[in-house]
Amino acid sequence: MAKRPTIHDVAAAAGVSRGTVSRVLNGDRYVSTAAHASVRRAIAEIGYIVNRNARSLVTQRTGSVVMVLSEPHEKLFEDPNYSVTIRTAVRRLADRDISLVMMVAGDDGDRDRVVRYVRGGHADGVFLLSTHAGDRMIDALVDLAVPTVALGAVIGREKVIPYAAADDREGARQMTRHLIERGRRKIATITGPMDTPGGIQRLEGFADVLGRKASKKLVEHGDWTQAGGENAMARLLQRVPDLDAVFVASDLMAAGALAALRAAGRRVPDDVAVGGFDDSSVAASTHPPLTTVRQPLAQVAEETVRLLLALIDGAEHVGPVVLPTRLITREST
Repeated sequence: MAKRPTIHDVAAAAGVSRGTVSRVLNGDRYVSTAAHASVRRAIAEIGYIVNRNARSLVTQRTGSVVMVLSEPHEKLFEDPNYSVTIRTAVRRLADRDISLVMMVAGDDGDRDRVVRYVRGGHADGVFLLSTHAGDRMIDALVDLAVPTVALGAVIGREKVIPYAAADDREGARQMTRHLIERGRRKIATITGPMDTPGGIQRLEGFADVLGRKASKKLVEHGDWTQAGGENAMARLLQRVPDLDAVFVASDLMAAGALAALRAAGRRVPDDVAVGGFDDSSVAASTHPPLTTVRQPLAQVAEETVRLLLALIDGAEHVGPVVLPTRLITREST
């Protein structure tokens, strides 16, 4: 049986010292670009595989990060935003040879397993995805003092857990102003869950622009799902049959709202204009294509990972990072 390549073999093939190889493997920023490239090329050529157990004994690190999605399991596959976030995080962490462990915390049992996993020392950090206010799991993770960041602010923990996010409130203002500029007079909204930052801040942006016109009867709450958006739109039509526009707080819910409007015989945008939020893959595939607010989700995910890596590397304070949104106009308005 051929001998397994060692770190000494990598150093010899790269023409650098063993210490330089070790610094590259451990993500040391103070290695020249040339040396880093030589080491990575040598690793690929000789087939060196890092012994994570041995490394963790030296570095006291596991070489992994756990991403926690606080939603039911089916939402992981329904919402295209999650795939963008996961793909971006995997790629960014791979630059540091760190693995991503995905855990879905859709119920109390799932949340307990997440806490046990992190308490057991199996992850160097935690990436929270889609958090909800009052989640006891988050409090438990904070108590464990493991580096933890969130994509989107954690309500009530904004000063404790660093985060990166799009400017949800300003994005909602952009969409609401756009609907007014298109001559719409009775504008409703379908919000996200009101225990999430996107749910709260997008409603706040809507109300910022409409003021007293943002009455309770024009506000219906959704759950980030297509079915939830369809049901919310049906309730709005029953309560406010003469509405002429609706700002829906996610593209997926907006796709459901379009289905409800078709079922009710309402033409979009002739009778009712529809605006979404995200500019996900859903927006271009609806009929008609959806006017929406683009949040730079891949960049937000990149920034969230950057904050987490900084904490893992010993930074005492990072974040928050809030990135601008942009209105994307299509045929639904």
